[in-house]
Amino acid sequence: MKLLMLGGTEFVGRAVTEDALARGWEVTVFHRGRHAAPPGTLSRHGDRTAPDGLAALAEGEWDLVVDTWSGAPTAVRDAARLLRDRAGRYAYISSRSVYAYPAPAGLNEDGPVVEGSPDAGTTAYAEDKRGGELAALEAFGDRSLLVRAGLILGPYENVGRLPWWLGRMAEGGPVLAPGPRELPIQYIDVRDLAQWTLDAAQSGLDGAYNLVSPLGHATMGSFLEACAAVTGGTAELRWTDPQLILDAGVQPWTELPVWLPPGEDYAFMHGGDVTKAVAAGLDCRPVEDTVADTWAWLGSIGGKAPLRSDRSSKGLDREREESLLARS
Repeated sequence: MKLLMLGGTEFVGRAVTEDALARGWEVTVFHRGRHAAPPGTLSRHGDRTAPDGLAALAEGEWDLVVDTWSGAPTAVRDAARLLRDRAGRYAYISSRSVYAYPAPAGLNEDGPVVEGSPDAGTTAYAEDKRGGELAALEAFGDRSLLVRAGLILGPYENVGRLPWWLGRMAEGGPVLAPGPRELPIQYIDVRDLAQWTLDAAQSGLDGAYNLVSPLGHATMGSFLEACAAVTGGTAELRWTDPQLILDAGVQPWTELPVWLPPGEDYAFMHGGDVTKAVAAGLDCRPVEDTVADTWAWLGSIGGKAPLRSDRSSKGLDREREESLLARS
C-alpha cells in the first residue's frame, strides 16, 4: 500500500504514519517542514493554506490519503479535488463534534449534524469539520471514510489533557479528583484510532463511523487511578462532588481535562454509540496502557509535552485546587 499522509509529524498524523510504516507500507508525508517526519517516510513540503501550497502534490499516485485537517474546509476541498483521480481512497479524520448540540446519549452516525460547506473559510471547529467531511464526499464519494473521533489521548498528545493530569499526579499530595468516581468516560487511544482507520480504509469501508471506546471501557476512577499509579503513587485522590466544583466556577474539560459532569455536555462527549465501529473491528487497549505509554513518552522528551499553537493551556491552578480541597 502507498499512503499519502497530509500532516504526519504530530499526534494523530504521526500515529497513523508510524502504524503504516509498521505494516511495511510506503508512506509519503506532506507537511510544512516545521517538524521532522518519522524516519522511513518520503517528505513533500507545502502549506495548503498558501497560494499554490499543494504544488508538491501535483504528481504521484497513492492507494490511500489520510487527512487530519481541522481548519478551513477549503483546504480539504482543494486537496481532495487535486487527488481524486490519483488516489484510491480518502480517509478524513473528523470529529463527533459535527453532531448538532445537544446530542442525546446513545446517538449513532445517523444523528443530525451541524451545517457546513466545503467552500467555507474557517468558522468554528464543528462547522469546519463538517465542511471537511463534505469536501471529502464531494471529491471521493463512496471512496471516502469519515472517522468521527471523540476525545483522543495517547503518546504525542499536543493538546495538553492527559499530559497535564500526569504532571499533576507526579507532583504528589492531595489531588482534586472530579467525581463521580464511577462516571464512565469515552476516548480513543491515538494508536487505536490509527490502526482502525488504516484497517477500515484497506478493507474498503466508507461513510461515517463514531470512533471512541465503548461506554464502560474506562471511568474517571480507572483513568485517574492509572495516572496516579504510573507516576509513582504519591498522589492522593480526593474525590469531590461535581456541584462543589461547578459552584466554585471551575471549568470542566479545560481546567479539569477529560472530565464533564453528568448533563448535556457529558452526554454529548461521553455517550456516543460505537456499535458500527466495533462491528468493523475497533479494539481499544486498556486505559492503563494508554496512560503508561504516554508517561513513558513524556519521559523520553524531558517531561514537557508540546502544545499546539491554536489550543489553550489546560489544567487547574494549584491555589484554586487547594482552596477547593479545603472545602471538600
